[in-house]
Amino acid sequence: MTSIRDVAKKANVGSSTVSRVLNNSGYVSEEARNRIEEAMKELDYTPNELARHLFHKKTGIIAVLVPTVAHPFFAEFVDKTEVELYKKGYKTMLCNTAKEGNAEYEYLDMLNRHIVDGVISGVHSLDVEEYQKIKKPIVALDRYLGKNIPVVTVDHVRGGRMAAEELVKNGCKKVLHFRGSLAVESPYHDRHYEFDRVMKANSVEVYSYEQEWNRFDNEFFATVIEDIFSKDISFDGVFGVDLLCIGYMNEAMRRGIRVPEDVKIVSYDGTYVTRMTEPKVTAIVQPIQELASVAVHLIDELINGKPYQDKKVMLDVKMQTGGTTFH
Repeated sequence: MTSIRDVAKKANVGSSTVSRVLNNSGYVSEEARNRIEEAMKELDYTPNELARHLFHKKTGIIAVLVPTVAHPFFAEFVDKTEVELYKKGYKTMLCNTAKEGNAEYEYLDMLNRHIVDGVISGVHSLDVEEYQKIKKPIVALDRYLGKNIPVVTVDHVRGGRMAAEELVKNGCKKVLHFRGSLAVESPYHDRHYEFDRVMKANSVEVYSYEQEWNRFDNEFFATVIEDIFSKDISFDGVFGVDLLCIGYMNEAMRRGIRVPEDVKIVSYDGTYVTRMTEPKVTAIVQPIQELASVAVHLIDELINGKPYQDKKVMLDVKMQTGGTTFH
């Protein structure tokens, strides 16, 4: 394998001069630079990218923490974030944290040990205090992790209101509301509060079902749907994240309950799975591409020492019309 010494010998310069060219540090004459570049080409020398990053005390790697990529929202977010990071010259270290209880802690420890340059965290498992111990760049997705950590989120108040108004407009009087766990402080709770507020203002009865903390797997969602139907309660409206709403719709239709004639459904997230069902699901769509772009922009600025202007970046949501409600 060709080494820096081989390149230096071929170009008739010292190894330190080759190193300065590779790391773009210090003065090297134009003539020497040309000889080095020609020698690298002739010897088919490939620089050690990791070593070059470490020279600058950077690895060029960003850890993206999500509970699981089996969940469509996180799968889309990771996919789009990886593309945006690549555009900025970073590589992505994907970290699924739900499989191991201490996985999130281990990834943060890697940040402290310079193995990654920064973290984009979309998980809700570790205590906030663990993040506040880290004095390195972190960007949070939809969770408050401390005053020095920016959070990227959406207008959940508007999202909750849009969902509620759609079900009210469809004449719903008794609605099932799947809500996120209150175990963590997150902007996403705003959609649940606003949904309940609008329903109460319109005299609609709401049956709230709080999900378990940090559970995003299909097995859990199936258990939730089974539990709901075991209670033998009739609903004419349903609101929750995509997978729960699709699970409810499938089981309802299997039991002869018509959608949307007997029950109207509005889901939250609006990922690709809502467009693969029949009927297509009416949904509040989070702008996952924009969430990824903003998160990458913020982490890049933090890594490069640029102060961020806003602690909280809020993006808009939109309504996806589908066949699970009347329009």
